[in-house]
Amino acid sequence: MSLFWAIFFYKKKKKMTKNSLIPDYIFETSWEVCNKVGGIYTALSTRAHTLSIKYKNNLMFIGPDIWDGKKSPYFTENHLFLKEWKRAVKTDEGLNIRLGRWNIPGKPIAILIDYKPLFEEKNEIYGKLWSLFGIESLKSYGDYDDSCLFSYAVGMVINHFYHFHKLYDKKVVAHFNEWQTGFGELYLKKYNPAIATVFTTHATSVGRSIAEHNKPLYDYLSAFNGNQMAQELNLESKHSVEKTAAQHADCFTTVSQITAQECAQLLDKTVDVVLPNGFEANFVPKAKQYHEKWQEARNLLTRVAEIFTGKEFSENVLFVGTSGRYEYKNKGIDVFIDALKLLNEHENLDRDIVAFIMTPAHIVCPRKDVLDKLQNPYSKIEVTTPYTTHKLYNELNDLVLNHSHWQYETDNSKVTVIFVPSYLDEKDGIFNKSYYDLLIGFDITVFPSYYEPWGYTPLESAAFSIPTITTDLSGFGQWVMENSSKTDISNGVAVIHRTDSNYWDVVKQVCKELFDFSKKSTKEVKLIQKTVFKLSQKAHWRHFIEYYKEAYHVALSKK
Repeated sequence: MSLFWAIFFYKKKKKMTKNSLIPDYIFETSWEVCNKVGGIYTALSTRAHTLSIKYKNNLMFIGPDIWDGKKSPYFTENHLFLKEWKRAVKTDEGLNIRLGRWNIPGKPIAILIDYKPLFEEKNEIYGKLWSLFGIESLKSYGDYDDSCLFSYAVGMVINHFYHFHKLYDKKVVAHFNEWQTGFGELYLKKYNPAIATVFTTHATSVGRSIAEHNKPLYDYLSAFNGNQMAQELNLESKHSVEKTAAQHADCFTTVSQITAQECAQLLDKTVDVVLPNGFEANFVPKAKQYHEKWQEARNLLTRVAEIFTGKEFSENVLFVGTSGRYEYKNKGIDVFIDALKLLNEHENLDRDIVAFIMTPAHIVCPRKDVLDKLQNPYSKIEVTTPYTTHKLYNELNDLVLNHSHWQYETDNSKVTVIFVPSYLDEKDGIFNKSYYDLLIGFDITVFPSYYEPWGYTPLESAAFSIPTITTDLSGFGQWVMENSSKTDISNGVAVIHRTDSNYWDVVKQVCKELFDFSKKSTKEVKLIQKTVFKLSQKAHWRHFIEYYKEAYHVALSKK
């Protein structure tokens, strides 16, 4: 074992002691606070309930006010809350903030910042961060300006709260997530070093880009230089913020072992604590409600599948799903489709399989022919290929549709692939259900990721008692391997070995796991469902929150 991993495992196994430092106040910020975008929203919004039990109103989440005065579906404003401080922030810092509650379990305090006034000071702010920390902002583009000015405003607001409420004898922790919030951490480093800082990278910007550009990230990780690759991949500004924030944080963290290794190589910084992502059990319906939602989802999935294929599916149909961001290689969507094609050619497959790819893309609107069939089963309108629930802007060049075109070549295909390119937010126009309310109807899910620092989607499936397939290149997959002696589908979670060079081996193994599962009896499936649910309980936030306590202690001990 290398020195790096020896140190890592030692840190991972350390226990908190009775002398551990506990914060009095916690400020946590992310671009995804009250802004549902991706996995970080899930991590923060599910963990908030566990933290709220202990810290109550001394726990505050800070996000961007991107709503331009409109009501946010994720935020309930309280105009009377901390109104004197709110007025002072406007007077002293020139920033408008909104205060209220994040509409998630635990209802934590949320502060939304209108950071747009800082655009007038952008050049001065970038110049200041260059002179203080060497942040390279000249080659920035895309979301860099919004992210950095927002996080700079976060630093201003936390610092102002600290002084306004005279927290000089309190232990205060400010937790920053991803490079988008790096400026906030560095602001506090300069203007209020008494506040302990935690910085979490959920995925390094350079590592993700290396993977997206089909470079062998894992086989040659030790040969990659972060600064050099940032220059080659045109990520110099983002990488500069991320690396500097990691190196200046009182406690630097990431979400998995595999990303910890990536951070050490690309950011030249060994993580202090690994913070695996957990979940709260309250988002999984219980008993009777679970069965009702399961039946509703099954009926709807069956109806949509029948509309596209013209077939009538029996109750024995196997529903397979995958989801996540539209990162075709990183999320393993290419593997998923190739595995389904191989499964369709399997001579011993004797069961209809319908696979749904639930990955948001650039859509125009729900398909009118599909809507018409849903609303009127006896409509004579024919639903034509491709099998996509929504009309896409660039349909001819869509990777999913082009890759799954093989299914239209025969009239007796046993495997059907349906693309759902819309966010499942209860108003997509076709299903009109949340992702969880549709997920519950699946028999098995597949997430054969290439680049996946953690992987919430397979964990969510496991929490819903749905067997799932992932890889050992995902943080969740590695966690399963640590906590289970078996790694095939009979254990509820199949973890497939994946490298830079074994693509077709992974395809064949996914196909095998799906085929094996399709042959399981009802009794065997129920046993697998119980096993995967039991495994998922080990990933509850009540267990994983201990890692956060350790991170707070490490940060506060530096003060």
